[in-house]
Amino acid sequence: MEIGRIKERFTKLINKYRYVLLIILIGIGLMMLPSPVKSEESETVRSNVEDIQTVSISEELALILSQVDGAGDVEVLLTVSSGEEVLYQTDEEISVNGESSSTQISTVVVSGTDRYEHGLIRQTISPIYQGAIVVCQGADDPKVQLAIVDAVANATGLGADRISVLKMK
Repeated sequence: MEIGRIKERFTKLINKYRYVLLIILIGIGLMMLPSPVKSEESETVRSNVEDIQTVSISEELALILSQVDGAGDVEVLLTVSSGEEVLYQTDEEISVNGESSSTQISTVVVSGTDRYEHGLIRQTISPIYQGAIVVCQGADDPKVQLAIVDAVANATGLGADRISVLKMK
C-alpha cells in the first residue's frame, strides 16, 4: 500500500509541474547539442590578418600618394620586419608555503556572444616596417620624390634611407 501511495503522489507532482519539467528537459537537450565547429576558412582568415593589413596599408598609401601633384600612378610595397603583435591580459597568482613560493600566470578569458572564449586583449602593437619601395610616374622630379619620401616616412615611421622612390615605365 505504501508503494501505491508514493506512485500516486509522484504522478500528482509530475502532472502539477509537467511544463516546468518539459522546459528543463528541453534545456538539457539544447546544452547537449554540439557547438558550431570553427571552419578552417575562419582560421585561415585569422592567420592572414597581418598580410591583409599590410596590403591594405600599402593600397591606402598608394591611393594617397597618387594625389601628390606630379606623382601620377603610384604603386607601394611595404616590407615588415615584425608583424602586428597582440598582448593579452594575464592574472598572476602567487602562493607562499613556508620557504617556497610558486607563481601561476594565466590569460584572462572572456566568453563572447558566439559561445567561444577569447583572450582579453590588453594592447595591440602596430607592425614595424623594414622598408618601402614606391614606384611612380613622376619620380624624375626631385620635388615629387621629396614629397613622397616625406609622406611615406610620416605614415610608416621609416627613415628616408629606407624609402626608395623609382620611376615607373
